[in-house]
Amino acid sequence: MKFSSWRVALRIARRDALRAKGRSALVVAMVALPVLGVTGADVVYRSAQLSPAERATRLMGRSDAELRFLEGGVTIKQAPDPSEGSSFEQPVATKAGAPDLTPEQQRSRDTDPAALAAALLPAGTTLVPERMGSYTATSSAEGLISVDTTEADLTDPVWRGKINIVGGRAPSAPREIAVTRTFLDRSGLGLGATTTVRGLDATPFTITGVVEYPGDLSATTLVARPGELVEPLAKLPGATPRTGGNWLVKMPAGTVLDWPKVTELNKYGFTAASRAVLLDPPPRAAVPFYADQNNGTGPALLDRTAIVILGTVVGMALLEIVLLAGPAFAVGARRSRRQLGLIAAGGGDRAQIRAVVLGGGVVLGTTGAAAGLAVGIGLVALLRTRAEDYAGHRFGHFALQPLDLAGVLLIGVVTGLLAAIVPAVQAARQEVVSALTGRDSLKPPNRWLALLGLLMLGGGTALALLGAASGIASRTIAVLGGSMIAELGMVALVPYLVGLFGRTGRWLPLGPRLALRDSVRHRGRTAPAVAAVMAAVAGSVAVSIYAASTDEQNRRGYEASAPAGAVLLGTGWGAASDGSLLPRMRDAVESSVPDLGPRADVKKLTYPAGCGEHQGTCGWISPLLPKDLRCPLEDDHGSLSSDEIKRLRHDDKRCQFNAGRRGTSVYGGIGAGDATMLRNLHGITDPAAVQALADGKAVVLDPRYIKDGKLILQTNDPMPLPAAGTKSAPYVPSEEEDRKRRHETTIDAYLANSPIQTGIAVISPDTARRLGLGVVDGGSVWLPATAPSDGAEQKAAGAIGKLADHTEFSVERGYQPKGDLISLGLAGFAALVALGAAGIATGLAAADSQRDLTTLAAVGATPRIRRTLSGFQCGVIAAMGTLLGIVCGAVPAVALRKVLGAVEPYPGISPEEMANRSLVIVPWGNVGLLVIGLPIIAVGLATLLTRSRITLLRRSG
Repeated sequence: MKFSSWRVALRIARRDALRAKGRSALVVAMVALPVLGVTGADVVYRSAQLSPAERATRLMGRSDAELRFLEGGVTIKQAPDPSEGSSFEQPVATKAGAPDLTPEQQRSRDTDPAALAAALLPAGTTLVPERMGSYTATSSAEGLISVDTTEADLTDPVWRGKINIVGGRAPSAPREIAVTRTFLDRSGLGLGATTTVRGLDATPFTITGVVEYPGDLSATTLVARPGELVEPLAKLPGATPRTGGNWLVKMPAGTVLDWPKVTELNKYGFTAASRAVLLDPPPRAAVPFYADQNNGTGPALLDRTAIVILGTVVGMALLEIVLLAGPAFAVGARRSRRQLGLIAAGGGDRAQIRAVVLGGGVVLGTTGAAAGLAVGIGLVALLRTRAEDYAGHRFGHFALQPLDLAGVLLIGVVTGLLAAIVPAVQAARQEVVSALTGRDSLKPPNRWLALLGLLMLGGGTALALLGAASGIASRTIAVLGGSMIAELGMVALVPYLVGLFGRTGRWLPLGPRLALRDSVRHRGRTAPAVAAVMAAVAGSVAVSIYAASTDEQNRRGYEASAPAGAVLLGTGWGAASDGSLLPRMRDAVESSVPDLGPRADVKKLTYPAGCGEHQGTCGWISPLLPKDLRCPLEDDHGSLSSDEIKRLRHDDKRCQFNAGRRGTSVYGGIGAGDATMLRNLHGITDPAAVQALADGKAVVLDPRYIKDGKLILQTNDPMPLPAAGTKSAPYVPSEEEDRKRRHETTIDAYLANSPIQTGIAVISPDTARRLGLGVVDGGSVWLPATAPSDGAEQKAAGAIGKLADHTEFSVERGYQPKGDLISLGLAGFAALVALGAAGIATGLAAADSQRDLTTLAAVGATPRIRRTLSGFQCGVIAAMGTLLGIVCGAVPAVALRKVLGAVEPYPGISPEEMANRSLVIVPWGNVGLLVIGLPIIAVGLATLLTRSRITLLRRSG
């Protein structure tokens, strides 16, 4: 076909699009919406990707490098950007127990880290300390809030890009601090306000500035001047001694920290992020860290199942857009058939007629793609700040990738072109006389096309379902390709199935019978409309089945933390972690929630007794499985080779992760309490269990841990800390020393049947003290007769939040489904789309049926009969599309569930959990709502909106 003919076709298509503005706007919107979404996602993704220079600035500000000391005596392997990965090797212990150190490792143990770094770097290098402290608490407007702490001289430009002042001024005098915006929002304070830090003297800090970490906008951090915050907190009793150090490095003029120097620093226990290395990274072959990742533990372990699901959803969405836009082009082709007939009568061939209709697809597809592209870019630019806040980090720059945007534009054009193919072929095949007179030439459905559609439906279904269990690399193609082939096969079957539906007309009243016969006579307009409804319903059914199946999987895998309705309070890990605020927190709960019933206080165990935050470190306490059920690695692995250890972890079920283990309770594996705690936390009311607890026995909740009426408890002595004033050194115990740190105690036990799958055993506080264990407050549990209302829960949470941050407070309400509302919303959205598609087809049917309606009026038919005919025309299309859509939607949903079930199980996952992954649940309520409700609504709306007055038509030809 000549280019000049295409120019004429596009000009005609543009004129028709402007003439039918409503229909054109619908197609443009259908094409523009997905293009808008893809454009916005691409711009956000590209903008969030930092260039090497931006990544360097965010990591080290305006310095030349960032240096971190892990610990002395280790050798490090790192990626050029250490934030992307690093590993370290501990020195190997000899038979005598002393580590075998290299000269570099020995020097790193014997030398102060800052002095060592200065000696290893070129003369004239400046090290700016970067001190980051532990989590602590500060006063807020209503209580305490947990915060991170940092020391930095923000008046030094070296910090810009890493920590930016966005409000107020940098601290420049004693007891002045800068805080993040999140701290101000959560604490209720502002610039000029004061706050005190828990553990330091009562002199408050004055807030002079607001800072921002571009890479972490949600940080709750205090930034003080050097020596005023982190260092004093590190000197508090019980604080963990600092063994490392971080510095920003200013290199002398004309020098850079290159990759060979980075690898040299690694030998001494340093990681280094160098600006020069980030801007010009070394080859992968020169990076030892990458060589260690070639064993399959690196990026190859990314969850490709998510890619399969995403690819299927996107592909099916594009197919549905094509099918939804098809009726609109069919409307245009039908209303322009006289014009197309004139082109054919004037000598135009079928290719030129097809070009006119396809030109509409090109014009509207291009317009929709361009509109979606422009709106997508504009929305990202307009909402950039909100997008950054939602993502939690600033964009490096506003990135517009021409190739990406051109590809998105091409997708929109192709989508519009594909939607116009079937109407174009139908228009080209119409007879000239029929087109000029407005009469249809009735043709039987093509049996070969129906046979091809049936083969595609069966083959695509088999490909999707069987291919879902194939290799990971081919699952995307199998599931997506099979689902699309099956849906296209159903589209090819639609004309033949419309004829089969038509045979049911003999049993219907006059209105439905006329509507069904009209749909059969005009398959050219009925088939695209049915396909559009089918596509909308298929999408809803697919997501509904997948969501219902996932919801049932989550329901079966849910582990309750306490009996239904229980109210749980824990100290958490923030400001209240030491239990000092627990009495006030209990009062806050009891004053906010009525009728809680008896309170059970939960006790945590410590070893040795008296250890804690201000009295040294604690060891470990854990119940042990009997030796025949215990993994050999838990007792002795020093004499085993690495290959033997890997074999045991993979093949021996006793060594596999989470193999039959119970969930963790609020106190860990074993806790202390009384009979009320057994009832409130574990749902145990057995009098024998209560008596066993009072008699000094352990109440065991997991039958695997009890043998011959005994439970084994293991205590591990704390790891020794370096003496005050000595250089830090890693403690590498020998196998014999490690064995001596472990102690086993056997205690009489009683096996209780608990409906709650959390916790392993409970002992009384007196029994714990008899065993030499410490007992500290861990929280409380109430079990009211009825679960507290949501309002009471919120009131209690608010009262606790005024006292401390990061506490644990919850009400056990059992499994709370989240998919039902989503499925219902999707069903409603699909119904709206399907009604729109059916409405378009009904409008076309009404236009094509003017002669039939005129005839009915001439023979005395009432307006009610004419409106009923239009209503049932819409209802027939909606009913056929809905039934076919249910079949098509089930294919990708079942296939995607099989994808999850075919993922290779990781060690320790139970067969029940693997079976739950491939579970398929059909939400019959939503499906029934679509099957029954959609056609009824379609009939009602079309009946109400059909005009009663009929304009008599002049006979053509």
